[in-house]
Amino acid sequence: MATPKKPKKPNVSADELKGFYRDMLLIRQFEEKAGQLYGMGLIGGFCHLYIGQEAVVVGLESAAKEGDKRITTYRDHGHMLACGMDPNGVMAELTGREGGYSKGKGGSMHMFSRDKDFYGGHGIVGANVPLGAGLAFADKYKGNDNVTFTYFGDGAANQGQVYETFNMAALWSLPVIFVIENNQYAMGTSQKRSTSSPDIYTRGAAFGIPGEAVDGMDVLAVKEAGDKAVAHCRAGKGPYILEVKTYRYRGHSMSDPAKYRTRDEVQKVRDEMDAIEHVRELLLQGKHASEEDLKAIDKEIKSIVNDSAEFAKTSPEPDVSELWTDIYVEA
Repeated sequence: MATPKKPKKPNVSADELKGFYRDMLLIRQFEEKAGQLYGMGLIGGFCHLYIGQEAVVVGLESAAKEGDKRITTYRDHGHMLACGMDPNGVMAELTGREGGYSKGKGGSMHMFSRDKDFYGGHGIVGANVPLGAGLAFADKYKGNDNVTFTYFGDGAANQGQVYETFNMAALWSLPVIFVIENNQYAMGTSQKRSTSSPDIYTRGAAFGIPGEAVDGMDVLAVKEAGDKAVAHCRAGKGPYILEVKTYRYRGHSMSDPAKYRTRDEVQKVRDEMDAIEHVRELLLQGKHASEEDLKAIDKEIKSIVNDSAEFAKTSPEPDVSELWTDIYVEA
């Protein structure tokens, strides 16, 4: 893990800092609620929670503008919420209901929103990486300055298609940011046991792609790196790699007991490096917010999350006829 960066003062305004706190708290509480609903049997299939990694997507979304695209793998709920998708629609999709973003047919792993330029949610490890390059190719073809954020994990970084994509993206100078969300354990194997290079981003050097490692438990460090990467891509300089070193508190999925690491290790990260607590301290120490202000934000977020769970429980299941829709594009 990268050593947490403790800047002397935030590189953002007080309002932005409060926004980061709110956005990360929404993801944290939403995922905790999703875990509860899974335990109650209201969410079926696979469910991969983002708890612990909130600073990654919140920091990078702060560097995005309208028209930028994002695509990720199956640990995707946090990305949806960070780009502005409705918690009601996300939770309803988790429970397989009609009110979900994919009408209850995609579940946890396969959600999309053209309105928010969110292109999934993909269940095959690494398969979204070439798709992300394709999205970036479309923007280059159209001649705009949009950027695509292509997220994948440390486990997926060992997939061959990732490097085929690096090569194409470099050859064509595509405006794509490859974001490696390195949570240290892939599906359950430590990076030290599965990956030959200690810093995965350095593999881009073989293709002439610049990059850097970032402390993914510090939303301000992520934002700073995101701004740099976005500026690189918008200037037409081609792809960029960000290896954001983070940590997931839960197992790989809800079915993973995570016996490959100790409880003490997880608790130590929670106590010493938690991204939300870091921002909370900055807000209080800098007198940007009071305890009462933060309690009000917490109350607001709890209400949003509870409402999303209630919406998901009461939304009807999709009609059987939905099995035959959204299969082919109708001209």
